Amino acid sequence: MARSAPSMSRQDWGLLVLLSILWGGSFFFIAVAVRELPPLTVVLIRIVLAAAMLLPVMWARGLRLPHSVRGWMPFFIMGMLNNVIPFSLIVSGQTMIPSGLASVVNATTPLFTVLVLGAVGDEALTLRRLAGVLVGLAGVVILSFDAASLTQSQALGVMLGVGGAFTYGVSAWWGRRRLAGVPPLTAATGQLICSSIVMAAIAPVAEHPWTWPMPGIATWLSLIGLAALSTAAAYIVFFNLLARAGAGNVMLVTLLNPVTAILLGTIVLGEALALREILGALVIASALLIVDGRCLAWFKRAS
Repeated sequence: MARSAPSMSRQDWGLLVLLSILWGGSFFFIAVAVRELPPLTVVLIRIVLAAAMLLPVMWARGLRLPHSVRGWMPFFIMGMLNNVIPFSLIVSGQTMIPSGLASVVNATTPLFTVLVLGAVGDEALTLRRLAGVLVGLAGVVILSFDAASLTQSQALGVMLGVGGAFTYGVSAWWGRRRLAGVPPLTAATGQLICSSIVMAAIAPVAEHPWTWPMPGIATWLSLIGLAALSTAAAYIVFFNLLARAGAGNVMLVTLLNPVTAILLGTIVLGEALALREILGALVIASALLIVDGRCLAWFKRAS
């Protein structure tokens, strides 16, 4: 029998906003890195560095990884669904579309998550949650209004981003079901180790990165930020929030990512903030309130 999605506390919402900042920044870091490095190589460096950062922290806290092949399987599948496939699709897509549009496309993740969880009977597909996701997608459409006319290459980039969003939706269900009870730091480290092994076998064969010129300091800084902030730190927050608030709620973060990406573009890159972007952000905020359900309860109590 399908369960209702867990309600979110103020602390959960705080974690959600923090995660949106960490993950929203990844589109900025990727946009810098793919100027000088091929996409799969960016993914490989991202996850290897992140795994190397988390492993000693995990050991220092007395946590341990599985000792059997069977014990590693949930981490391996999570790594494929949450890292290898979506990272490769999204980063490849960002070689064809701007970082802001990539984050907007990624904001379709909650819709896929709600549909996947409803299809497998994990969380009830309530009218309120579906309405909230659709309102959020309306906000995303407002944010991406200028991107309505796409070239063939950009259309492919968008489709790759949609593929990554769908995979994230499946990964949220898998993580909730098969990694329940696993400490967030262990879950994050385990999946990154598995992902690193897979990408270490794929990226060198597909891209021959040693034939590319040595990247500059900006690219290396972006890779470090991508690994430390948008991957290592973000996954600790992600698995904490997944255990606390459920798969459907945690993937609402991707509705906030476009807002974060646009703000980074405005503050860091000096891009103009259009009225359309402010309106889109307000619509997305309304969607989060609808999904949470507390705003409807407030209206009922007030009436």
